[in-house]
Amino acid sequence: MSGFMVWRAAQQDRVEQALSSWVAADVPAGLGLAMRYAVLDGGKRLRPLLVLAAGEAVQGDGAAALRAACAVELIHAYSLVHDDMPCMDNDVLRRGKPTVHVRFGEAQALLAGDALQALAFELLVPDDGSMPPALSAALCRQLALAAGATGMAGGQAVDLASVGLSLDQAALEAMHRLKTGALLQASVMMGAATAQVQAGVTRELSAYGASLGLAFQVVDDILDVTTDSTTLGKTAGKDAANDKPTFVSLMGLQNAQAYADALLDQAHAALNRSGLAHTDTLHALADWVGRRTS
Repeated sequence: MSGFMVWRAAQQDRVEQALSSWVAADVPAGLGLAMRYAVLDGGKRLRPLLVLAAGEAVQGDGAAALRAACAVELIHAYSLVHDDMPCMDNDVLRRGKPTVHVRFGEAQALLAGDALQALAFELLVPDDGSMPPALSAALCRQLALAAGATGMAGGQAVDLASVGLSLDQAALEAMHRLKTGALLQASVMMGAATAQVQAGVTRELSAYGASLGLAFQVVDDILDVTTDSTTLGKTAGKDAANDKPTFVSLMGLQNAQAYADALLDQAHAALNRSGLAHTDTLHALADWVGRRTS
């Protein structure tokens, strides 16, 4: 097993344990069960891994990075719960199991998503004095910007409005830099924020996150047409069935793969320009994004 795979497994387990301790089951009216169902026992944990790897690269505050990693994953989980609901993508399979609204009902799913979103910010403002207030504020702002109207939520709104439309590459990229890329880029930047780094380093890490975030979506579009639902853990072919524009429908499969490779090359180049000594894990995460099958 490679060093990266050992690191990845260890950090995935660390994140899982932290999430399990912070997402309580004893919430009124069974809400905690829906929240835990939504966030535990599934997913690649790519976003938390990016936070932790970036934190290691800048030799930042490890405890703060773990809180930030879990906060990002809670935002991601809440977004999946809401995106899967009948009023949006109306999906029944996520992470290899029935979606939250299928398992718990639409009202409970809506509330579970709301509660996970709130908990994400609670984690970034601990009341035990373990995180400097300025760092808490910076992390909350980064996460809010990535998740809100100028980030993930705004991108989802554009996505819903684009069904049946023919988008050019610039418009498709702009949508996915918000819908998918913003939270992935923020994951890198939140890890970087756990230490004081020079502006040039911040700029290159931001470029890395932006390129990796868009590459992730291009690969996602490729997998949607080349992989079965069991392997994906979600419904394959959903975008085509819903007449949504994708990089594959726009560029063709071969060109989309070439574009994903080019974006990952850009991510690696940005890391090389950063001058940081400990970027091997960030490089490996980019390669993992390119090779993933789910």
